[in-house]
Amino acid sequence: MVYFIDNLLYVISYNSNKKALKSTLCAVLTKKSKPKIMIKTTITSLVMFVLVFSFSVNVNAQESEDYSMWESIMLTPDYTKLKILQANMRKHNQTYHKDGPNRAQVYNITTGPNSGSFLWQMGPMMLKHNDTRPDQGAHADDWRDNIMPYIKKFHTTEYWTQDDKLSNTSMLTGPDTEYPILFVRYFEVDEDHGYSMNSVFKQVSETIKSMPGVNPWGLYYNAFAQGDLGRHVATVSFMKNWAEMDEDRNFKEAFEKLHGKNSWETFLDTRDGTFSNRWDEIWVYNKNMSGQ
Repeated sequence: MVYFIDNLLYVISYNSNKKALKSTLCAVLTKKSKPKIMIKTTITSLVMFVLVFSFSVNVNAQESEDYSMWESIMLTPDYTKLKILQANMRKHNQTYHKDGPNRAQVYNITTGPNSGSFLWQMGPMMLKHNDTRPDQGAHADDWRDNIMPYIKKFHTTEYWTQDDKLSNTSMLTGPDTEYPILFVRYFEVDEDHGYSMNSVFKQVSETIKSMPGVNPWGLYYNAFAQGDLGRHVATVSFMKNWAEMDEDRNFKEAFEKLHGKNSWETFLDTRDGTFSNRWDEIWVYNKNMSGQ
């Protein structure tokens, strides 16, 4: 039962009072007078409580502490007007999104069902920066008149928050052109096994950080509920060139060296149970459209 509670609490921000909440949950779940059917009902109710509570905690934490977030907009261009769009997007980003929290980056999606579309990103930022971002007036007019007429489809806008503790991105201090290729893997969390997500990524993070060389890798959470869209979590490997994907980095060997012999199979079983779906995309930095 304590194990269940510990894993249930992974959804709560590290800034919350986990110890106090854990004590409350233990007190409720261990009352001997409760029939089994009531215990089951209580657990279900508590899961919902913790999910709601975690949202409130995370919002409060975001208001009071620094964190890294990116706004991400997926767009499909009108390919017959691509040259005009590229010039207009470059000018727009140079004028309104050159630096600071409003700084923009553009990535071409080169693999998967979204190939041919591109991502316009802004950040790193915090939600509070939306209050002072370029919006109305000349910025809005420029986006309406010089960007949207050349967009075939506006797909979605998302906000992705980086897990600063588990990510390995401290070396990403140079220009975007230093690591222009991003290997992005999306995960859809299984609704019955989400409690093990934190332990899965913790093991991945520990392994990557233990490996020799420079291995930039980031873990990102979709900030808002996605429903059936399934884009819950994403990991990103930052690469200097395509050739890096041909290299054997011996991740399995490094994993078992750190976590013990035969731990790999257990990890795979846990991973497969935690996520109901996962898929990859390769993004390539578009320096011209980014305005850099």
